[in-house]
Amino acid sequence: MKKKRRIIFRLIEIIIIIGVFLGIGLCFYMVSPVSSKNEKVLVTIEEKTYTREIINLLKKDGLIKSRKFTLLYVKLNNINNIQPGNFELNRNMGLKEIFKTLTSTPKQATKTFTFHEGKNMRGFIKTITENTKITENDIINTLNDKEYIKSLMDEYWFLTDDILNDNIYYSLEGYLYPDTYEIYEKSTIKDIFKKMLDQEEKVLDKYKTKIDESNMGVHKIITLASIAELEGKTTDDRKNIIGVFYNRLNTNLPLGSDVTTYYGAKVDMADRDLYQAEIDDPNAYNTRPMSSAGKIPVGPICNPSSDAIDAAINYIKNDYFYFVADNTGKLYFSKTDAEHTSLIEKLKNEGKWDVYGE
Repeated sequence: MKKKRRIIFRLIEIIIIIGVFLGIGLCFYMVSPVSSKNEKVLVTIEEKTYTREIINLLKKDGLIKSRKFTLLYVKLNNINNIQPGNFELNRNMGLKEIFKTLTSTPKQATKTFTFHEGKNMRGFIKTITENTKITENDIINTLNDKEYIKSLMDEYWFLTDDILNDNIYYSLEGYLYPDTYEIYEKSTIKDIFKKMLDQEEKVLDKYKTKIDESNMGVHKIITLASIAELEGKTTDDRKNIIGVFYNRLNTNLPLGSDVTTYYGAKVDMADRDLYQAEIDDPNAYNTRPMSSAGKIPVGPICNPSSDAIDAAINYIKNDYFYFVADNTGKLYFSKTDAEHTSLIEKLKNEGKWDVYGE
């Protein structure tokens, strides 16, 4: 009997020892870096950010292995002096080094830039090159890096295979949310893209269910939103514009949108009128030629606001097939070609004709 008890106690001791070693091994694993590669990550800690929020941020940026273990690590080590500011971390850092950085690194210098609603990638490139040391070649090469774009597709649900189409001018056109951003002076173009895509995700997440339930898909919806952004100024105008587009698509008519023709020609509307050859060019964006009948452009033509995105999803069903703007930007909708033509003549006679509206 005593011998049996000794065996049982011995087994228990062995189990405990194994458990201790496993626990120690797990701890070593959890505090170790997530990667051996040199992968820098810029992290911003806002004022009065709770520890759990900071840990969630570290997890989202792929800097830690476990939220729960990291929270336990912070409590056991009494880490309560994480500083607000901008920090350069690395995925080859362990927990000790990460929190040493977060509690001691001074703020980095930052710059602020605003990317306005309705701006296309050419406008974005101009804004970035004027405000940073990033070059146009840096941006274009990054946009053309298929492996990088595919990695973004794995991270963001709204980036689909559509953006890999060879006819698309700029792979991320339409998905860089227009807003004011504070960036580090040492930010790379990938850092900036991440900030803008994160913001785009926040906007699109609230529409995800409706997008999933639609038969259009997110890429076509963003494409329509980008056209409505430039064609209309008010919410109702944009919603009616989308209604017109659906009417034309359903009856196999070209969308006939001038802003798509300008984008296809890589010309800004304020710069000049288009040449006839540009108007007739059957490129993948131009919706003027009959060859575009019943089709949506291959991709977005600008980066639309949340208002335009909402209009593309919650559009107004109507009986209109035409719309035209006067020289103040006011829109007029028509049901027939005859009404549309008559309206244009009326606007011309009243001196309200928009030179770019035909």
